Amino acid sequence: MTIFLAKQVSFSICIILAIMRLVQAGDPDILFNYIVPSNVTTVDGNFFTYTNIRGFLDGPNQTDTKSMTCSLIEFPALNGQSVSLSVLRLAPGGASPPHIRPHATGLFFVLAGQFEVGFVDTTNKLYTQTLETGDMFIFPKGLIHYQYNPDVMKPAVAVAGFGSASASTVSIPVTLFGGKIDDDILAKSFKTDVATIQKLKNGFGGKV
Repeated sequence: MTIFLAKQVSFSICIILAIMRLVQAGDPDILFNYIVPSNVTTVDGNFFTYTNIRGFLDGPNQTDTKSMTCSLIEFPALNGQSVSLSVLRLAPGGASPPHIRPHATGLFFVLAGQFEVGFVDTTNKLYTQTLETGDMFIFPKGLIHYQYNPDVMKPAVAVAGFGSASASTVSIPVTLFGGKIDDDILAKSFKTDVATIQKLKNGFGGKV
């Protein structure tokens, strides 16, 4: 009886810990001030500095669509710090296609121009907003969202902060039509024919 009770208690503790882990759903806490990669021999101010975004706003072509991400991959000092960011410039009339960030909530801040943004929740409800310079919008973690510049004359620029050192993105169009998912499966899923699916795939360079 005692052994059975001990097993029950142990099982319950495991379940509780698993639930707590799911509820936290963020980067794990670290027990140090920072984490130094094994290949780094000198830790000084340079280790905590990221300069690759310099010139983003004053480059030779400020009207094109361009994004830059500063996450754990690009900036190793972020390891364990549960933060990252990206900057986005949309050309006049440009769009950032529907995508998800599976690891992080995004806080979107408009630096210049205008954005039409939106996300779809798990009940399939669409939330949209038109943002002006100085406005902020939140994209909940793991939900499909997009950004669009409705101004056909001027570019729009924004920065997004994330509650994770990983700001990795899964692009919905590229994943579906730029990958290797079988044409028949996609045709059945979208209630269309294989010819239509192949046309969509051709739009992504014919990657099949």
